[in-house]
Amino acid sequence: MEWYHLVIIALALLVAFLYLKLYLLKRNIRLFKKELNSTKKESYNRQLSLNLSDRDIEALGSELNKNLDYQKKLKLSEAQSRKELERSISDIAHDLRTPLTVVKGNLQMLEKEELSDKGREYLSSAIRRSDALKDMVDEFFELSVLESDDRIPELTNLDITAFLTEFIIDNEALIRKHGLTPRFSFPERAITIKANKEMFSRVFSNLLNNIFKYAKDEFSISIYEKDGCTRITVSNPVSQKEQIDTAHIFDRTYRADKARKSGSAGLGLYIVKMLIEKQGGKIKAEFSENDNLTFEILFGDF
Repeated sequence: MEWYHLVIIALALLVAFLYLKLYLLKRNIRLFKKELNSTKKESYNRQLSLNLSDRDIEALGSELNKNLDYQKKLKLSEAQSRKELERSISDIAHDLRTPLTVVKGNLQMLEKEELSDKGREYLSSAIRRSDALKDMVDEFFELSVLESDDRIPELTNLDITAFLTEFIIDNEALIRKHGLTPRFSFPERAITIKANKEMFSRVFSNLLNNIFKYAKDEFSISIYEKDGCTRITVSNPVSQKEQIDTAHIFDRTYRADKARKSGSAGLGLYIVKMLIEKQGGKIKAEFSENDNLTFEILFGDF
């Protein structure tokens, strides 16, 4: 056999070896990718399970597993810190509610006493401030409870037409007190959605409070179905439309009145969005053609 034949054979064996090496390397990379995807689907709560023929890739996998362990510890630490913070906020809010109730009760008792005009003016201001502070504490307390509750709410068939009719009747005196005229557009037949009645009551209580703060003269509520979706709209004319940013109106602590004159913590609409989404719904806000601020709640296919 000539020497060049030996060279050709050696080169062929080298090419075959390199091809096999490349094949195994690509196979290992595919396995590596598959493991990473599996780990990603489980929110990185598992380690990479690798049995590879390449020591360098195995070493890389080992380092990644160490990194995953570290990330998991950080995640657990962050979750624990968040829960402790939520618990602290809840405890503080709860502790503040009792003395605030006592303060408000004492102020109401003072209303029955004989006071000078100036004294009654001071008393009226103190009552308004205590009410505002109580509202803020209640918002923080409600938010801390909601954010710490990971349970899936129990949903039942809720007749939304009957629910809203009853809600408006229950709050009629308060609506009249604020000088507002309610207008309704409800279907004659019952419209049922899958929802949690208690959560829905909190949603519309917060929306009604928002109406009390910003509405002029009237507000409207309508229910209709469109494209397989139940839609509930709450709409009211507002003053100073330019101060309201509908793109961020559901952000935490968003406030239209930047000077914080209303005494609210600005959590009401953020809580509304959270409650709606916990029930599988969606809410959005926009200005209609007549410049009314309109909130639209959607349940079903959207």
